[in-house]
Amino acid sequence: MSQVEKDIESINASLKQVGDQLKAHAEQAQKDIKAHAQLSQETKAKVDELLTKQGELQANLRAAEQVIAKLQNGGDGPAASETLGERVIKAEAITGFNPEIQGSVSVKVGSIHAAVTSTAGSAGTLIQPERVGLIATPTQRLFLRDLLNWGRTTSNSIEYVREAGFTNNAAPVAENPSAVKPESDITFEMDSAKVATIAHWIRASKQVLQDVSMLEAYIDGRLTYGLKLKEEAQLLKGSGVGLNLNGIWTQASAYANPGVAVQAETMLDRLRIAMLQVELAEYAADGIVLNPIDWTQIELTKTTDNAYLFATPRGLAAPGLWGRPIVSTKAMDAGDFLTGAFSLGAQGWDREDANITVSNQDRDNFVKNMVTILCEERVGLTVYRPEAFVKGDFDGVGPVAPAPSAPSAPSGT
Repeated sequence: MSQVEKDIESINASLKQVGDQLKAHAEQAQKDIKAHAQLSQETKAKVDELLTKQGELQANLRAAEQVIAKLQNGGDGPAASETLGERVIKAEAITGFNPEIQGSVSVKVGSIHAAVTSTAGSAGTLIQPERVGLIATPTQRLFLRDLLNWGRTTSNSIEYVREAGFTNNAAPVAENPSAVKPESDITFEMDSAKVATIAHWIRASKQVLQDVSMLEAYIDGRLTYGLKLKEEAQLLKGSGVGLNLNGIWTQASAYANPGVAVQAETMLDRLRIAMLQVELAEYAADGIVLNPIDWTQIELTKTTDNAYLFATPRGLAAPGLWGRPIVSTKAMDAGDFLTGAFSLGAQGWDREDANITVSNQDRDNFVKNMVTILCEERVGLTVYRPEAFVKGDFDGVGPVAPAPSAPSAPSGT
């Protein structure tokens, strides 16, 4: 046993001793209160002392546990976060799976979207104290799910209150008005949203189960990413008919210029006016969804001397306009756009985390030495205020106009 482990054992023993003493003094305090209607100074001082000592011991315990975690990870800090594929291949159900005996095995692996943490395998490398200069943002693709707030549900249907309208009649009034104070009006309506199951599967050879790296690649590179793409299509443009979610696009308000005069309107102009439309509905747009073709068209904007306006091809830049992130996805049709208050105007719901099921009892798998790997999840979506989202198209506007180049410095005389 290492010295740190001995220290942890000693701290735990001390914590137990302090806990027992606190319990004894708590009983004494109750007796004091019954006898004298107040807590004796001696008992109060002892309890305060024990609480302070308990806090110090707990802090020491946390520090020792961090040292143990660091040593177990080769001295490089906390263990790296695992991908879904890594979780599956390490699961006891998979490592002990024998397709000759067992028909199928299922592993729950959690959300298909890895959480961003401070570990070395996630955002830990971005957390640098006292560092001056640019820290590049992660380059992985941003999904529509990342713009939404997410909660959990245990039901197959989510009942919620939708805001149907808001009339703001607030106005200055006298201290003792002769008439009643103005009344604003807000209208609500009950609605419900279904929880949809999203799933797909692939067939693979039985040897894949013995090839750990290949199994991990199948899960992370095919099943998980494919599930993300289909989930995004449902969240964005689900029709709400049959088994489909009722997507944000389906419920969003149509684009309508509120009266802003624009000369030689461009794609950027239309997006900015759509964000204004969201703001006039009492919300602030916090994201934009575009087709990759349209985003590329915008990103290739150049000045009149052919310098890129938004970024240089040699650098790293997170997709965004006016400080709002861009979700570039093929789930959005080319020529269309969506913007809105994703974090406030809607919410996603996880009913069942992603499950990976491996089985040889599918069609002729057994006689062909094949297995079926199934990946599925259950999610829901509620849109609290459709006016918080604006959808439209770029019909009638030209590409982004070239920006004027910066004036050249005057030459010396």
